[in-house]
Amino acid sequence: MAHRPQSVLSRNAPIDKLVGPFQRFTQLEAAGGIVLIIFTVIALVWANSAWAQSYMDLFSTKFTVGVESFKISKPVLLWVNDGLMAIFFFVVGLEIKRELLVGELSSPRKAAVPLFAAIGGMLVPAAIFAAINWNKPGINGWGVPMATDIAFAVGVLALLGSRVPIALKVFLTALAIVDDLGAVMVIAIFYTEQINMTAIAVSGGVLVILTAINLLGVRRPVVYIALGLVLWVAVLKSGVHATIAGVALAMTIPATMRISGDRFLTVIRDAVSKFESAAHRGENIAKNQDRQAAVAHLEEACEAVQPPLLRLEHALLPFVAFVIMPIFALANAGVPLGEGLMSALKNPIAYGIALGLFFGNQIGITGLTWIAVKTGIGSLPAGVNWRMIHGASALAGIGFTMSLFIAGLAFDDPAMLDVAKIGILLGSLISGMFGLIVLMMALRGTDAHEAAPA
Repeated sequence: MAHRPQSVLSRNAPIDKLVGPFQRFTQLEAAGGIVLIIFTVIALVWANSAWAQSYMDLFSTKFTVGVESFKISKPVLLWVNDGLMAIFFFVVGLEIKRELLVGELSSPRKAAVPLFAAIGGMLVPAAIFAAINWNKPGINGWGVPMATDIAFAVGVLALLGSRVPIALKVFLTALAIVDDLGAVMVIAIFYTEQINMTAIAVSGGVLVILTAINLLGVRRPVVYIALGLVLWVAVLKSGVHATIAGVALAMTIPATMRISGDRFLTVIRDAVSKFESAAHRGENIAKNQDRQAAVAHLEEACEAVQPPLLRLEHALLPFVAFVIMPIFALANAGVPLGEGLMSALKNPIAYGIALGLFFGNQIGITGLTWIAVKTGIGSLPAGVNWRMIHGASALAGIGFTMSLFIAGLAFDDPAMLDVAKIGILLGSLISGMFGLIVLMMALRGTDAHEAAPA
């Protein structure tokens, strides 16, 4: 995920001394992954404690929104997975659109290597799982090991500090974003059972309206969010998973600036000049109308030069990383272990997922990256060697969030879902640890500014 810009404000108020340490923590690249680990541990401990029943009761409690003639009534677990996760997928959609327009996926040459890598990281894990579970009850879970948890993977990479080449972070992020796009397509196509054509028609109509207001130049996020809620309800009722609404909405968010960079510089210089010239009227802006006007022009210019896509992405990233993802982990990672752990590990669903995540990503990502480079379709990022690619491919085996999400769609049987969760936790854990070790060895004696030729 993109990084949130650091604040330029001074922190002198008493409250800043209290919240300052938390703010500094949230600016760490690994912070989101650390919080996810904490809430995963809480979920596992809670689900295997004397209070396990309270865990089950909490997330199975029904919560209703609406009136008798039109209401949505779901267990808390589904409000998390269908509702909060739609916001997560909205941010994923914003990232996908940004990368396609101006990022690492904006040209065929730049996109070739991460695209090939992502295809390998989806096909090989799915093939390993399918081979193990062919003609078995768990075959529907073939999509589970295809996913990469970008927050966890980049968070683990960040633990290695400045020695990691920026190009490797970009490669892993671009790979994970393509992987997310593939996961969205898999969810929409293969994990949709019944279709309500009326709701589909309503969804299509809302998307047409969203596209039209984008073309007309409407840039206020509140308009898109209001129509997005209508879209979410329509998709929820259609039979397609509701989180797809988040990605669809993201594709309609404007990504252009209203004023150019040069025009922005002219406006802010003029505003700063007027702000300075009004100093004789006092420092208190509340009493200085000229300074109020200058600040208003600055605010208007800052809003006009930032595409709504970036403003929404930066605004939502902390909420997704430190609220939505931890709640999702708490609600979904609580699997009873106990005496059934060893038998679960012998289940083809569990070891199919674990082997798919661990071996599938390493084979698929490294293998197809090698093919892309050797055929001349693309080239290794500057400063990145094959051992680093291997380490990054292992980190891509951290499926966690997306794997848990797809598992919830793939398995209706709670027992099979619990087994799948064990496989996800095991596969993600060993992938993260192995990837970290490989990268530590690959980066030994190097720093981020040294080129490491392939």
